[in-house]
Amino acid sequence: MSNAEMQKKVAVFTGTRAEYGLLYWLLHDIKADADLQLQLIVSGSHLSPEFGLTYRQIEQDGFVINEKIDMLLSSDTAAATVKSMGIALLGLADALQRLQPDVLVLLGDRYEALAAAQAAMLMKVPVLHLHGGEITEGATDDAIRHAITKLSYLHGTATEAYRQRVIQLGESPQRVVNVGALGLEQLHRASLLTKQQLTDELNFDLSKPYFVVTYHPVTLADEPAQQSFAALLNALEQFPEHHIILTYPNADAGGRSIMTLLQNYAVARPKRVLAVASLGHLRYLSAVKHATAVIGNSSSGIIEVPSLGVPTVNIGRRQQGRLCAGSVIHCDATQAAIAAAISQALAARPGANDNPYDTGNCSQRIISMLKQLHFDPVKTFYDLPGTST
Repeated sequence: MSNAEMQKKVAVFTGTRAEYGLLYWLLHDIKADADLQLQLIVSGSHLSPEFGLTYRQIEQDGFVINEKIDMLLSSDTAAATVKSMGIALLGLADALQRLQPDVLVLLGDRYEALAAAQAAMLMKVPVLHLHGGEITEGATDDAIRHAITKLSYLHGTATEAYRQRVIQLGESPQRVVNVGALGLEQLHRASLLTKQQLTDELNFDLSKPYFVVTYHPVTLADEPAQQSFAALLNALEQFPEHHIILTYPNADAGGRSIMTLLQNYAVARPKRVLAVASLGHLRYLSAVKHATAVIGNSSSGIIEVPSLGVPTVNIGRRQQGRLCAGSVIHCDATQAAIAAAISQALAARPGANDNPYDTGNCSQRIISMLKQLHFDPVKTFYDLPGTST
């Protein structure tokens, strides 16, 4: 039997720029491991010109894309999201049939990943799910994340509290491991860019203090995308001494309306504001490292930014329920509340922070889970002690 035939085939799915950035070092380590064969499935906004055709960055990083699955409809509604999932399912059925993976790795809580989990479960491909057990009460991501948990066989959680929640959902403790947050691998293993290097790459003046701003649509709570983002932009106008790096929202319903406001805001202030469709994970973290504060409602502000000693202003309800470091300042999605939180962040720069997500060596913990996988498609429900009937 050849070495290739003995290797465990590990398919990894990615549908967004942010998710790929988190997965980068895991992909690197799977590719480098003699016992594993990496199969990369790319879909979602990676293949969309509107969101920067970020699959090109994946290829530039040296990874072979085994399957590309076009799925996004150019519409900004919940119905379009549902239809996009249907298109994804058709493509995923063919991709999994061709690749015949031994395991599929999914990260997080987006609708693209839910489609992948559904396809894999029905085709008896075990799923290793990362970042399960978390709570984000203001977004549909919350229900999607828990649904993926129940469709998955192995679980790598970001904290021990989240491990316990996955077990509470009926998953056997033997199949749930606290591996930490995968995105923090970049901080431990990559050399971030200096401010001058970042200035040269972005062709944007970073000599003045600046904010990194990312705001995504809130898909469940009552937080209208355009109104809330306009409040954020108005709050930023109260800090004219700061330059701003604005990154695009994700491909959720309401995202395109935010993009229009974002682009108009940047065009009107070319010397002060830089709008970027995708920074990529290295440039993003480098920008954060040198920033005065990170502002918005992205999970990166909760999970990764505290390890860089930079304060986060977390707006609204999108991330409500997540464990947070002390450097995260929460506020309502109103102009006054956002401005007050920014002022608080500027007055209390935290320095290095104790990050509950930072366990170290996350990628290799996941590699060990992949190698030790022995799949039984009959998955019993685990009852907590004292609750079985």
